[in-house]
Amino acid sequence: MLFDNLEYINIENQTTDFPKHFHETFCISLIHNGIEKIEFDSQSLFSEKGSISITNPYEIHSNPLIDKNTCLSFDTIYLSNDLMKYLLNGKNITFLNRKINSAKTNQLFVKLKNAMDTKNPKSIEFFLKQFINTLKFHSQENETEYAKQNLNDFSEINSYIDNNIGDKFCLEELSKMANINKYGFVKKFKAATGMTPMNYILMKKIFSCKTRIDRNSELTELAYWYSFTDMAHFSKTFKRYIGISPKKYQANLIVI
Repeated sequence: MLFDNLEYINIENQTTDFPKHFHETFCISLIHNGIEKIEFDSQSLFSEKGSISITNPYEIHSNPLIDKNTCLSFDTIYLSNDLMKYLLNGKNITFLNRKINSAKTNQLFVKLKNAMDTKNPKSIEFFLKQFINTLKFHSQENETEYAKQNLNDFSEINSYIDNNIGDKFCLEELSKMANINKYGFVKKFKAATGMTPMNYILMKKIFSCKTRIDRNSELTELAYWYSFTDMAHFSKTFKRYIGISPKKYQANLIVI
Protein backbone atom coordinates (compact mmCIF):
# COMPACT_ATOMS: atom_id res chain seq x y z
CA MET A 1 0.00 0.00 0.00
CA LEU A 2 1.20 3.52 -0.85
CA PHE A 3 1.19 4.74 2.76
CA ASP A 4 2.95 1.76 4.33
CA ASN A 5 6.15 3.80 3.93
CA LEU A 6 4.83 6.85 5.75
CA GLU A 7 4.52 7.54 9.47
CA TYR A 8 4.96 10.29 12.01
CA ILE A 9 5.90 10.55 15.67
CA ASN A 10 5.18 13.40 18.07
CA ILE A 11 7.89 14.15 20.65
CA GLU A 12 6.86 16.31 23.58
CA ASN A 13 9.49 17.60 25.99
CA GLN A 14 12.48 15.54 24.88
CA THR A 15 14.72 15.00 27.91
CA THR A 16 17.48 12.70 26.62
CA ASP A 17 20.06 12.77 23.85
CA PHE A 18 19.58 10.59 20.78
CA PRO A 19 22.77 8.53 20.27
CA LYS A 20 24.40 8.07 16.87
CA HIS A 21 22.07 6.32 14.45
CA PHE A 22 20.68 6.39 10.94
CA HIS A 23 17.29 5.83 9.34
CA GLU A 24 16.45 4.11 6.10
CA THR A 25 13.97 6.93 5.43
CA PHE A 26 13.92 10.69 5.07
CA CYS A 27 13.27 12.19 8.52
CA ILE A 28 11.45 15.51 8.28
CA SER A 29 10.90 17.33 11.58
CA LEU A 30 8.90 20.46 12.38
CA ILE A 31 10.22 22.09 15.56
CA HIS A 32 7.47 23.38 17.86
CA ASN A 33 9.56 24.45 20.85
CA GLY A 34 13.24 24.75 21.75
CA ILE A 35 16.23 24.26 19.46
CA GLU A 36 17.05 20.92 17.86
CA LYS A 37 20.71 20.06 17.31
CA ILE A 38 21.72 17.43 14.77
CA GLU A 39 25.38 16.41 14.70
CA PHE A 40 26.74 14.94 11.48
CA ASP A 41 30.32 13.85 10.93
CA SER A 42 31.42 17.18 9.50
CA GLN A 43 28.83 19.72 10.68
CA SER A 44 26.13 20.55 13.21
CA LEU A 45 22.65 21.73 12.33
CA PHE A 46 20.60 23.93 14.65
CA SER A 47 16.87 24.20 13.98
CA GLU A 48 14.76 26.57 16.03
CA LYS A 49 11.02 26.78 16.64
CA GLY A 50 9.12 27.14 13.37
CA SER A 51 11.78 25.55 11.17
CA ILE A 52 11.94 22.16 9.46
CA SER A 53 15.01 19.91 9.63
CA ILE A 54 15.71 17.00 7.29
CA THR A 55 18.07 14.05 7.39
CA ASN A 56 18.59 11.90 4.32
CA PRO A 57 18.37 8.08 4.31
CA TYR A 58 21.37 6.28 5.89
CA GLU A 59 22.87 9.58 7.09
CA ILE A 60 24.63 8.96 10.42
CA HIS A 61 23.79 11.57 13.03
CA SER A 62 23.07 12.14 16.70
CA ASN A 63 20.75 14.57 18.48
CA PRO A 64 22.32 15.93 21.66
CA LEU A 65 20.20 18.25 23.77
CA ILE A 66 21.52 21.79 23.91
CA ASP A 67 19.81 22.71 27.16
CA LYS A 68 18.09 20.07 29.25
CA ASN A 69 16.17 22.80 31.06
CA THR A 70 14.48 23.89 27.82
CA CYS A 71 11.76 21.59 26.54
CA LEU A 72 12.32 20.43 22.96
CA SER A 73 9.13 19.41 21.16
CA PHE A 74 8.69 18.44 17.52
CA ASP A 75 6.85 16.22 15.05
CA THR A 76 8.79 13.96 12.69
CA ILE A 77 7.45 12.51 9.46
CA TYR A 78 9.30 9.41 8.19
CA LEU A 79 9.06 9.00 4.44
CA SER A 80 10.78 6.18 2.54
CA ASN A 81 12.94 6.91 -0.48
CA ASP A 82 10.72 4.59 -2.55
CA LEU A 83 7.67 6.70 -1.69
CA MET A 84 9.59 9.93 -2.34
CA LYS A 85 10.66 8.67 -5.77
CA TYR A 86 7.11 7.52 -6.56
CA LEU A 87 5.75 10.98 -5.78
CA LEU A 88 8.48 12.64 -7.88
CA ASN A 89 7.98 10.36 -10.90
CA GLY A 90 11.15 8.36 -10.30
CA LYS A 91 13.42 11.29 -9.47
CA ASN A 92 16.01 10.58 -6.78
CA ILE A 93 16.64 13.61 -4.56
CA THR A 94 18.84 14.64 -1.66
CA PHE A 95 18.84 17.58 0.75
CA LEU A 96 22.18 19.36 1.14
CA ASN A 97 20.55 22.31 2.89
CA ARG A 98 18.86 20.33 5.63
CA LYS A 99 17.05 23.26 7.25
CA ILE A 100 13.96 24.91 5.76
CA ASN A 101 12.31 28.12 6.92
CA SER A 102 9.05 28.40 5.01
CA ALA A 103 5.60 29.22 6.37
CA LYS A 104 3.96 27.44 3.43
CA THR A 105 5.98 24.26 3.99
CA ASN A 106 5.14 24.36 7.70
CA GLN A 107 1.44 24.70 6.94
CA LEU A 108 1.52 21.73 4.56
CA PHE A 109 3.47 19.67 7.13
CA VAL A 110 0.69 20.27 9.67
CA LYS A 111 -2.07 19.57 7.12
CA LEU A 112 -0.40 16.29 6.17
CA LYS A 113 -0.01 15.27 9.82
CA ASN A 114 -3.66 16.11 10.50
CA ALA A 115 -4.71 14.13 7.42
CA MET A 116 -2.75 11.13 8.74
CA ASP A 117 -4.69 11.45 11.99
CA THR A 118 -7.98 11.21 10.08
CA LYS A 119 -6.76 8.00 8.36
CA ASN A 120 -8.40 9.14 5.13
CA PRO A 121 -6.24 7.85 2.22
CA LYS A 122 -7.50 10.43 -0.28
CA SER A 123 -6.82 13.30 2.09
CA ILE A 124 -3.38 11.92 2.96
CA GLU A 125 -2.44 11.52 -0.69
CA PHE A 126 -3.62 15.04 -1.55
CA PHE A 127 -1.62 16.79 1.17
CA LEU A 128 1.36 14.46 0.79
CA LYS A 129 1.72 15.40 -2.89
CA GLN A 130 1.42 19.09 -2.04
CA PHE A 131 4.00 18.78 0.72
CA ILE A 132 6.51 16.92 -1.45
CA ASN A 133 6.06 19.35 -4.32
CA THR A 134 7.02 22.14 -1.93
CA LEU A 135 9.96 20.23 -0.47
CA LYS A 136 11.46 19.46 -3.87
CA PHE A 137 12.39 23.13 -4.36
CA HIS A 138 14.77 22.78 -1.41
CA SER A 139 16.41 19.64 -2.80
CA GLN A 140 18.64 18.63 -5.66
CA GLU A 141 18.81 15.53 -7.79
CA ASN A 142 20.91 12.75 -6.30
CA GLU A 143 23.22 11.15 -8.86
CA THR A 144 23.44 7.88 -6.97
CA GLU A 145 20.79 5.70 -5.39
CA TYR A 146 20.56 5.57 -1.60
CA ALA A 147 22.02 2.28 -0.46
CA LYS A 148 22.68 0.53 2.80
CA GLN A 149 25.96 1.34 4.44
CA ASN A 150 29.01 -0.23 2.87
CA LEU A 151 30.55 -2.09 5.77
CA ASN A 152 33.43 -3.39 3.66
CA ASP A 153 35.18 -6.02 5.79
CA PHE A 154 32.19 -6.27 8.15
CA SER A 155 29.49 -7.25 5.64
CA GLU A 156 29.46 -10.83 6.95
CA ILE A 157 29.10 -9.60 10.52
CA ASN A 158 26.33 -7.21 9.48
CA SER A 159 24.44 -10.09 7.87
CA TYR A 160 24.99 -12.17 11.00
CA ILE A 161 23.54 -9.37 13.15
CA ASP A 162 20.52 -8.96 10.86
CA ASN A 163 19.86 -12.71 10.74
CA ASN A 164 20.14 -13.13 14.51
CA ILE A 165 18.80 -9.77 15.66
CA GLY A 166 16.85 -11.29 18.54
CA ASP A 167 19.96 -12.85 20.11
CA LYS A 168 22.42 -11.52 22.64
CA PHE A 169 25.70 -10.45 21.04
CA CYS A 170 29.17 -10.68 22.52
CA LEU A 171 32.06 -8.46 21.41
CA GLU A 172 34.53 -11.31 21.75
CA GLU A 173 32.50 -13.60 19.49
CA LEU A 174 32.06 -10.86 16.87
CA SER A 175 35.75 -10.00 16.95
CA LYS A 176 36.63 -13.67 16.43
CA MET A 177 34.38 -13.71 13.36
CA ALA A 178 36.35 -10.71 12.06
CA ASN A 179 39.69 -12.31 13.00
CA ILE A 180 40.67 -9.23 15.01
CA ASN A 181 41.23 -8.74 18.73
CA LYS A 182 38.37 -7.16 20.61
CA TYR A 183 39.87 -3.67 20.85
CA GLY A 184 40.95 -3.60 17.23
CA PHE A 185 37.49 -4.80 16.21
CA VAL A 186 35.75 -1.95 18.07
CA LYS A 187 38.09 0.61 16.53
CA LYS A 188 37.75 -0.67 12.96
CA PHE A 189 33.99 -1.22 13.22
CA LYS A 190 33.51 2.35 14.43
CA ALA A 191 35.65 3.64 11.56
CA ALA A 192 33.45 1.72 9.09
CA THR A 193 30.02 2.53 10.54
CA GLY A 194 30.50 5.67 12.63
CA MET A 195 29.20 3.76 15.65
CA THR A 196 30.52 1.31 18.21
CA PRO A 197 29.41 -2.31 17.66
CA MET A 198 27.03 -2.28 20.64
CA ASN A 199 25.55 1.10 19.65
CA TYR A 200 24.99 -0.30 16.15
CA ILE A 201 23.41 -3.51 17.47
CA LEU A 202 21.07 -1.69 19.86
CA MET A 203 19.97 0.62 17.05
CA LYS A 204 19.30 -2.37 14.79
CA LYS A 205 17.35 -4.16 17.55
CA ILE A 206 15.14 -1.16 18.29
CA PHE A 207 14.39 -0.32 14.66
CA SER A 208 13.66 -3.98 13.93
CA CYS A 209 11.37 -4.19 16.95
CA LYS A 210 9.60 -0.96 15.97
CA THR A 211 8.48 -2.52 12.67
CA ARG A 212 6.92 -5.44 14.56
CA ILE A 213 4.83 -3.39 16.97
CA ASP A 214 1.13 -3.24 16.20
CA ARG A 215 -1.95 -2.62 18.31
CA ASN A 216 -2.04 -6.28 19.46
CA SER A 217 1.67 -6.74 20.24
CA GLU A 218 2.67 -7.99 23.67
CA LEU A 219 5.52 -5.60 24.43
CA THR A 220 6.96 -7.76 27.20
CA GLU A 221 7.25 -10.69 24.79
CA LEU A 222 9.01 -8.48 22.26
CA ALA A 223 11.40 -7.22 24.91
CA TYR A 224 12.48 -10.75 25.79
CA TRP A 225 12.55 -11.90 22.16
CA TYR A 226 15.09 -9.15 21.45
CA SER A 227 17.09 -10.24 24.52
CA PHE A 228 16.57 -7.17 26.68
CA THR A 229 17.00 -7.96 30.36
CA ASP A 230 13.54 -6.73 31.29
CA MET A 231 10.77 -4.36 30.22
CA ALA A 232 12.43 -1.38 31.90
CA HIS A 233 15.67 -1.95 29.95
CA PHE A 234 13.72 -2.34 26.71
CA SER A 235 11.61 0.76 27.31
CA LYS A 236 14.61 2.92 28.21
CA THR A 237 16.57 1.81 25.12
CA PHE A 238 13.55 2.22 22.84
CA LYS A 239 13.03 5.78 24.08
CA ARG A 240 16.71 6.62 23.52
CA TYR A 241 16.44 5.83 19.81
CA ILE A 242 12.78 6.62 19.04
CA GLY A 243 12.05 9.44 21.47
CA ILE A 244 9.00 7.90 23.11
CA SER A 245 8.38 4.68 25.05
CA PRO A 246 7.25 1.52 23.21
CA LYS A 247 3.95 1.71 25.10
CA LYS A 248 3.30 5.24 23.88
CA TYR A 249 4.45 4.35 20.36
CA GLN A 250 1.98 1.46 20.30
CA ALA A 251 -0.86 3.64 21.62
CA ASN A 252 -0.20 6.28 18.97
CA LEU A 253 -0.06 3.92 16.00
CA ILE A 254 -2.11 5.10 13.08
CA VAL A 255 -3.59 2.35 10.93
CA ILE A 256 -4.59 3.68 7.51
